[in-house]
Amino acid sequence: MDHLFINQYIRSEQEKARVNRVSELAAVFARRAAKHDQEGSFPFDNFADLKEAGYMKLTVPKEYGGDEISLYEMVMLQERLAYGDGSTALAVGWHLGQVLHLRTSRKWPEELFAAFCRSAVEHGTMTNTFASEAATGSPSRGGKPETKAVPTDGGWLITGRKTFSTLSPILDHFVVTAYVPDEETMAEFLVERTDKVEVVETWNTLGMRGTGSHDVVLNGVFAPAANRLIGKGSDDGGGWLLHIPACYMGIALAARDYALNFARTYKPNNLNEPIRSLPSVQNQIGLMEVELRTARSLLYATADRWDKEPDNRPHLKADLGLAKYVATNHAIKVVDLAMRIVGGTSLSRNLPLERYYRDVRAGLHNPPMENTVIQMLAAGALNEE
Repeated sequence: MDHLFINQYIRSEQEKARVNRVSELAAVFARRAAKHDQEGSFPFDNFADLKEAGYMKLTVPKEYGGDEISLYEMVMLQERLAYGDGSTALAVGWHLGQVLHLRTSRKWPEELFAAFCRSAVEHGTMTNTFASEAATGSPSRGGKPETKAVPTDGGWLITGRKTFSTLSPILDHFVVTAYVPDEETMAEFLVERTDKVEVVETWNTLGMRGTGSHDVVLNGVFAPAANRLIGKGSDDGGGWLLHIPACYMGIALAARDYALNFARTYKPNNLNEPIRSLPSVQNQIGLMEVELRTARSLLYATADRWDKEPDNRPHLKADLGLAKYVATNHAIKVVDLAMRIVGGTSLSRNLPLERYYRDVRAGLHNPPMENTVIQMLAAGALNEE
């Protein structure tokens, strides 16, 4: 790892210590990544290590025993974790990000949130929201869920099928969106995993193969009345979603460092020195730097603004979307350039570059979607006076 470059956004000794610990985990996860990718298996071993390291409590409020890290720090740590294994980073990022979101929005009843936070601190409990469905597509596009919640004695019975349910192999508790026919409204429910919950192992994808994003079938699952999550809380602009571009930046940084090491060491027999001396290779390295430096500066600056401007967060949605759009697309370009530098061997399944290439493309399909971001930016420009 080129520490000087990747470490440039560290601001304190405390951040440095956390980054170093996560870098150690990332190095371990990198050694396991190929196996999980080839098998499409969920990395339970990685999550056991994350739990032991206290990773699950990083965004939990201090009042409940957590570290209460900032969005900026979350971006930094998620980027570093993805340097080792993108699937693991993206999967755990949904938990970290949503806890940060709950911390700032307070959209859950406080008693429920407090109990969850204490469990995250003591037991490494995680959560995620399962909202996607085959018929509705991405929930960010506003489709009405086909999953239904009907009232029953003491609570609700929930029936339906969710897709893209990241972390499904390991979660004991999760949130589901459901339509309430009696009220003609959509609601969220905190659900406990029981024998009425079935994980159908459908996740067999091009990239991000270790996120465990299977289908989850709910067969009349009971949710107590207290587990209906009424109220939206305060609008935090969705800053927590920056865990997504942070992940793809981490993958791009890993690809960049692999290509740099290759350029420094590979010397074909028609050259007197390694290919780093070739102007064409230097040009491609320079182009990688342009993409990375532009994207990272925007990503970290946006996260810092979100941290420092709490009253302005609802108005930062377009900036947050832009940071994701730029980081994801630039990350894809960086991996492509890295493969051009390395050449044909970059296609080998025995080397990590082809996995980076597959994993990084998944960012295009994570929220917010590209056309949504572009439309939001256009609307903002057209509404200026």
